[in-house]
Amino acid sequence: MRLATYNIEWFANLFDKNDALIMDDSWSGRHDVTRAQQVEAIAKVLTALEADAILIVEAPNTGKRQNTVRALQGFAEAFDLRTQRAVMGFANDTHQELALLYDPEVLTAQHAPRDDANAPRFDRSFQIDLDVDATEDVVRFSKPPLELRVQSNSGFEFRMIGAHLKSKAPHGAESRDEAIRISIANRRKQLAQAIWLSRRVADHVAAQEPVVLLGDLNDGPGLDEFEHLFGHSSVEILLQAGLFDPHAVTAHGPRPGSVPSTARFARPKEGRFLEALLDYVMISEDLRNRQPAWRIWHPFRDATCWTSVELREALLTASDHFPVTLDIEL
Repeated sequence: MRLATYNIEWFANLFDKNDALIMDDSWSGRHDVTRAQQVEAIAKVLTALEADAILIVEAPNTGKRQNTVRALQGFAEAFDLRTQRAVMGFANDTHQELALLYDPEVLTAQHAPRDDANAPRFDRSFQIDLDVDATEDVVRFSKPPLELRVQSNSGFEFRMIGAHLKSKAPHGAESRDEAIRISIANRRKQLAQAIWLSRRVADHVAAQEPVVLLGDLNDGPGLDEFEHLFGHSSVEILLQAGLFDPHAVTAHGPRPGSVPSTARFARPKEGRFLEALLDYVMISEDLRNRQPAWRIWHPFRDATCWTSVELREALLTASDHFPVTLDIEL
């Protein structure tokens, strides 16, 4: 089985109010990319992935008239993708939903949220004291993680959690001091979200339920100057909960060499691009004996993506993130 996570930037901008694709020469949310160009690029990437299930991060919106599942299934039908079925969890107010697009001939997936004292349901609030002031912080997800019960056609059942954690970027800051304040507050919230997730993972592990956690964790080494302020990262918290991802282990090792990258952001004022490891597919220890193999579909670092000009250009046009896949015997 091939599982994937893919953050598709401004995907919601490619659908009208009735969830019909907009394929014209108007600009998409991406710089110098039209809607038609981005739609075609996304379709090429999803086709090339040949995944059995793809977590779409920043999926099309669900609102008063729009519906994420309808939009994704319409997209799959338009481009004859075998991942014809979609499922999502709790809608949010950001126009960036979390949804799974999957092949119903290979697996079934059902939204299966949990709620307990150790880790409340993800559309609720979580209280935790992150420092020494003896005052609990109340944390909420702006994008509640997607909890799924998944069963392969062979009968193997596991839990899948799709996540998009809080960004640490100081959006809206108008001064250096404000940027510092916002960055620290965002990192605190992100760490709290990671702890919340780790407790849910721990519950599944204790119940001997295999877990796959995937998505955009908005965390990786070297992303900002405050990463050592709290002593550990969101990724490290999740690894310590009993999860494994080789890219995360490499990047957070004592002496990381070349750090993997899953995203590429333009820095026009600096005349360069910033690369970052943000997207992961983590598995519980009981899945590590099922021949897992990870791959980042990076247009410049993956040999196949580099040599296929059409795929390479599609990856660069479709999003500022690149897909991550996991091949595993389930």
